[in-house]
Amino acid sequence: MTYNNLIEQIYTKRSFLCVGLDCDRNLLPPHLQRHPDALFLFNKEVIDATAPHCVAYKPNTAFYEVEGVNGWKQLTDTVQYIRTHYPDVMIIADAKRGDIGNTAQRYARAFFEEMNVDAVTLAPYMGTDSMDPFLHYKERWVAVLALTSNASASDFELQLLANGQPLYEAVIEKCSQYGSKEQLMFVVGATRPAKLAEIRKIIPEHFLLVPGVGAQGGNLAEVAKYGMNPRCGLLVNLSRDIIYAGSGADFAREAGEKAQEIAHEMAQFLR
Repeated sequence: MTYNNLIEQIYTKRSFLCVGLDCDRNLLPPHLQRHPDALFLFNKEVIDATAPHCVAYKPNTAFYEVEGVNGWKQLTDTVQYIRTHYPDVMIIADAKRGDIGNTAQRYARAFFEEMNVDAVTLAPYMGTDSMDPFLHYKERWVAVLALTSNASASDFELQLLANGQPLYEAVIEKCSQYGSKEQLMFVVGATRPAKLAEIRKIIPEHFLLVPGVGAQGGNLAEVAKYGMNPRCGLLVNLSRDIIYAGSGADFAREAGEKAQEIAHEMAQFLR
C-alpha cells in the first residue's frame, strides 16, 4: 500500500481507525473457545463487521505464536482473508522485531513475502542494520517504536542524552533519515498526547501509529489535536474496546457498532 493509497482510504471512509486483532482465546465467546481455529473464526467475523469503518488491521503476533504452529497458521489465514475480501485495507504485523544481517533479511521475507503484510513494527535499538532489509521492499512499511504508551517507557525512551535531548526524539530524528514518509511511520502512544506536537515538529509528514486510546486511557480528541497533520497522518489503533465490545453470540455486530461509533468521532477531525 502506498502513502497516497492510505490517505485516499482515510478520506473515503472518513476514518483513521486501525483495529488491533489481539485475540486471547480465553476472552473469546464461549461457543468459539474450544474450536481449534477459534482465532481465525473470531477474526473473520470481526473483520466483516468492522471493515467498512477502518483502514487498517494490526494483529499482534504474540497472540498467535502462543498457540504454536496452528496459531501461526490462523494468523496467516487471517491475513489472506483480509487480502482476498478487503484488499484496500492495510495490514500491520505487530511483531516488534529488531535484529541485524541475515536474520533481519529473513524476518523481512517472512512478513512481506510469505505472509504478505503491508507493514511490520520494529524496535530500532540496533540501528539501521535492523531496518534496511525491510525498507528494500517498495510499497511496504516499517513502523518504528518511538514513544510507547506503557508505564515503563520512561526507563529508556524519556531519558535525556548528554545534549539534553530525550532519547525518543533522537531515535525519531535518526530513523527518519533511513526512509521516506512513504515507507516509514512511528509508533507513538496516546497516553502522552502533548508530546505528539513536539514529534510533529520533527516529522511533520510521516504517519504516526497511535495505540493507547480507550482501554489504556488515551483520548482521541487530544491525539487528533496534537498529532494530526494536513493529510491526517494518523492511524489510531484500538483493540480490546472493539473486538471485545460484546462477549456473546452477537459479538461481531457489537464490534462493528463500536468501530462505527469511533469512526464517526474520527470523521469530525478530518479536514
